[in-house]
Amino acid sequence: MSKLDGKVAIVTGASGGLGRAIALALAGEGAAIAVHYRKNRDAAGEVVRAIEQQGGSARSVQANVGAAAEAQRLIQETIEALGGVHILVNNAGITRDTLVLRMKEEDWLEVLNTNLTGAFFCTKAVLREFLRQRSGRIINITSVAGQIGTAGQANYAAAKAGLIGMTKAIAREVASRGITVNAVAPGFIDAGITRQLPPDVARSYIEQVPLGRAGKSDEVAAAVVFLASEDAAYITGQVLNVDGGLVMG
Repeated sequence: MSKLDGKVAIVTGASGGLGRAIALALAGEGAAIAVHYRKNRDAAGEVVRAIEQQGGSARSVQANVGAAAEAQRLIQETIEALGGVHILVNNAGITRDTLVLRMKEEDWLEVLNTNLTGAFFCTKAVLREFLRQRSGRIINITSVAGQIGTAGQANYAAAKAGLIGMTKAIAREVASRGITVNAVAPGFIDAGITRQLPPDVARSYIEQVPLGRAGKSDEVAAAVVFLASEDAAYITGQVLNVDGGLVMG
């Protein structure tokens, strides 16, 4: 028996990169997956097909999670299509990197809206179902940028730091109802936008990692699976770093 048999998971931003790896890993442990996307319908469809090819169940759902009504619809469509919801992974995120003095107001607001407010809207919407069933798992994908800061990413770091604070606050609010809320903080992961970095920039980041290499999407996904499973039933309000030792203490 797999760890997540009979469970339904929503993975926001699951159409590619880290979200895809998380969706596939949860499906590999038996969960049915709502593959959320905002714009890339074809990529989301590919994730659904990949899950189905490994014998799993999945459905793609489009929504702008930065809008409360659409976040609510994402939850409702998942329940209608897959029969319930037990796990929410707030993974959707964007970057608009530049130095503060050059950062446009819209770049600040868009990153905060997607990366932090979107997670809030999805969490608020799913909690109604979790409170009714007196169980549920919420896993927020934050970043080491929210712990140590990254030059050129004031908007992104602020959103990810806010996500850590939100994780801890909501964990305290809902623990008595059997709901856990945790965060996973990836470091330098060989996926998505990091693959677009110039080789010398990538090397400079890796040189700061005690383990001496970039992480893999599957290693982050494994942490999410753990926190979603009964193995982590007594863990809440925590931030699990998957960063090769970049942030210690």
